[in-house]
Amino acid sequence: MLKVILYSRQDCHLCEQVKADLVALQDRFPHQLTEIDVDSTPELRKAFGFEVPVVEIGPYTLKAPIAQPELALTLGAAHDRQRHIARLELDAEQTGSIQWTKADRFTHWLSNHYLALLNFLVLLYMGLPVLAPVLMNAGITAPANVIYRLYSGVCHQLAFRSYFLFGEQAVYPRAAAGMDGVLSLQQATGLDESGDSAALLAARRYVGDEQVGYKVALCERDIFIYGAILVFGLVYGATGRKLPPLPWYLWVGIGMVPIGLDGFSQLLSQPPLNFLSYRESTPFLRSLTGFLFGFTTAWFGYPMLEASMAEARQIMATKLRRIARQPASSR
Repeated sequence: MLKVILYSRQDCHLCEQVKADLVALQDRFPHQLTEIDVDSTPELRKAFGFEVPVVEIGPYTLKAPIAQPELALTLGAAHDRQRHIARLELDAEQTGSIQWTKADRFTHWLSNHYLALLNFLVLLYMGLPVLAPVLMNAGITAPANVIYRLYSGVCHQLAFRSYFLFGEQAVYPRAAAGMDGVLSLQQATGLDESGDSAALLAARRYVGDEQVGYKVALCERDIFIYGAILVFGLVYGATGRKLPPLPWYLWVGIGMVPIGLDGFSQLLSQPPLNFLSYRESTPFLRSLTGFLFGFTTAWFGYPMLEASMAEARQIMATKLRRIARQPASSR
């Protein structure tokens, strides 16, 4: 049975809550719980200080604050690890040998290089929209238009909510955004800024010209979302993938609430809804909330993914050690 150790102390509300959560999860994830009072010895008190509760679940360690979903996820991962190792041992008993398969090679490679792969894919995904205006400026319009069409399925590409390269300004917002000293899209291009379908379609299709510059194929918010994910991925790799996951309440409070307030207050204030007083966000707010959302989402998710990949690395290392101990004739 899976062994779980809870390091706690007397009169600790958080410790009692984690213990109750572990008891509630007992039916889903059977485990043997051992509770240790960190004040029972000077060594434990020195080792943990005020850092309780701490939960050790197999090879995984969770530190306060610990929410029940995080406990369930870790218990599930530890159980999966146990089952996988048990299958390896059973296969060895039944076949007399353990084989290193193509699937094992791929799992081993992916678990070690997943972060570099993710960073490359995010860079590619946000790099192509930036390449589109570069190609347009160079007169290579055919591949640029392909990029615009590809990304039109995942982004509104409205010109008044997008960045421009090689022009007089980096942005051409609606006049309603109230940016003094900046030409609005209508002033710069003559395009209608109203919210009717024809005006929105024209703003979506407009890619720019030599004077105005050329539109990036992802909107301001999306560029900063994926840019922030890439930034965190690079930071995470540079720190040896040691950062703990961002607590869910900080992800919600810092990442989701600002982007939700900015986006939905704008959506609800404009046609066809018109529930609130008319509001048009600024490029700065869209970019800032996009960055906060992307960075915190990556900080919340990447360490959890690392825990899963660390588990895969441990399983593959165990399998390799067992293969190495087999007689050469059975490999």
